[in-house]
Amino acid sequence: MTKNHFYEKKGPFPLNNIIKNIGISESSYKDSNTMIYGFESLNNATPEDITFFNSIKYKDLSLKTKAKACISTKNLFKYLPKNCIKIDVKNVLFAVTLTSKMFYPTADMDFPDNSLKKAEDFKNFSNVKFGTNVLIGKNVLIGKNTCIASNTIIESNVVIGENCLIGSFVTIKNSLIANDVHIQDGCKIGVKGFGFIPIKDKNIRSPHVGSVILEDGVEIGANSTIDRGSLTNTVIGGNTFLDNQVHVAHNVKIGKNCMIAGQVGFAGSTVLGDNVVIGGQAGISGHLKIGNNVKIGGGSGVINNVSDNMQVMGYPAIPLKEFVKLRKKK
Repeated sequence: MTKNHFYEKKGPFPLNNIIKNIGISESSYKDSNTMIYGFESLNNATPEDITFFNSIKYKDLSLKTKAKACISTKNLFKYLPKNCIKIDVKNVLFAVTLTSKMFYPTADMDFPDNSLKKAEDFKNFSNVKFGTNVLIGKNVLIGKNTCIASNTIIESNVVIGENCLIGSFVTIKNSLIANDVHIQDGCKIGVKGFGFIPIKDKNIRSPHVGSVILEDGVEIGANSTIDRGSLTNTVIGGNTFLDNQVHVAHNVKIGKNCMIAGQVGFAGSTVLGDNVVIGGQAGISGHLKIGNNVKIGGGSGVINNVSDNMQVMGYPAIPLKEFVKLRKKK
């Protein structure tokens, strides 16, 4: 069970209440009166939490989860610990959304921050330089020698380190930012990701309660968007530079010393290693693992995992030598 830095958390709830809420009978489940204190990812869950498991890709995590209960499907039960209460549902992600809404009822939409005030109204930022019309929410922390340009919004509970440079027309929410980070004009950091469940003729928005973490020395190019995580965090490692108009979806984790060129897009939950270089307008599908020292050519479409030290290009992206051979044959 973790403390959420940005959202008020409800609960605990008896497990039978959670089971009822997702539309199944609780009578067949042992220990259904046990209290559940949080909804967490497989690797972060404690014996007081409930989690979910919907893809065999994550069996290494599921086998080790400490969660008291897990929302899943029968064909995946064998990859869960014996002492974990297994809850069988038809649509895992819909059940996940309903459960998440119990614990975080206001996290499915980005409501306006009503605590915003002009920067000059705060007396505790004497070592910070502000442009005009900068708005700041409650409990914000900003380190010394940081500069925030005009018309930028820093929402409640955001933490910004020392020696940072934040451009104009930037919005930062649900984010923890380290030292020496540069965020250029027009960026949106910590916004809700593209998470919803289509049910019949209606789309049900999924709560996103994770954060964005920008480590030391990161640079985010102009008009880029970094979505916060759904249950885990979106993380950009130290000294990684993103060019303009890059999109990073929820739960993506980018390693250290990476260079990402303009208009690259990352789908949710993909993990990159260190020293990765990606050319402009490449697209990286979700739930992939991209190794260390990988180079991805501009305009490529990556739909499979990429091992350490590989160079790939094309759609679907293949090893660079193979791509060159195919081009020569044309």
